[in-house]
Amino acid sequence: MIRVYSWPTPNGHKVHIMLNECELEHEIYPVDIAKGEQFETDFLAISPNNRIPAIIDTDGPDGKRISVFETAAILHYLADKTGKFLPSSNSNPHGYYKVMEWVMWQMGGVGPMMGQSNHFRNYAPKKIPYAVERYVNEVIRLFGVADTRLGHSKYLGGNDYSIADIACYPWMRGWKGQEVPIEDFPNVKRWMADIESRPAVKLGLNTLKDRRRSGPPKGKEWEIMFGKEQFKRR
Repeated sequence: MIRVYSWPTPNGHKVHIMLNECELEHEIYPVDIAKGEQFETDFLAISPNNRIPAIIDTDGPDGKRISVFETAAILHYLADKTGKFLPSSNSNPHGYYKVMEWVMWQMGGVGPMMGQSNHFRNYAPKKIPYAVERYVNEVIRLFGVADTRLGHSKYLGGNDYSIADIACYPWMRGWKGQEVPIEDFPNVKRWMADIESRPAVKLGLNTLKDRRRSGPPKGKEWEIMFGKEQFKRR
């Protein structure tokens, strides 16, 4: 059994989608990041960076319990466990590293840049035009990188759907709120329509849907997510 400690964010949805794609039995344990549940001792024991999601697999390697945090590591672990959505590094090293390139592209680029763009446009206490312009432009540039890639390949990692697509889609589906002129990126638009039609993707995006809040956090919730509370050493 896989226990999933998560919340309905793009990073949470990556793992929700992967679990459904792999048809793995799992249980969801909500971690309300606006209430500060990510700082609780039990959660920090499996996710020391106090970020969701994290998993515990009670039937891990050699039948032993294992916990995994960071979404790239979780996706890689689940791919290894099931033999799905990631080419073998032994039998197909070229395919393996191509997929991993795009997973790391998401982890180092798409997620952080879209996160900063969203923060400075919607959550920052003061509007800083330079910051907004910088991150919006970088997000648009990244969409251009993906569009070029998808002009040569059906999916980001190659001709087959992979954890690269699972990593990127939950972030890139938010293009409208990120001020991305999607018509300028027809290959990305085609790719998103393909991904969103998958039943497992729909199931993953609906996970914890009832827990989503409308509007930005305020007061104590803002302090927990973006203020001094966030930066305490634990």
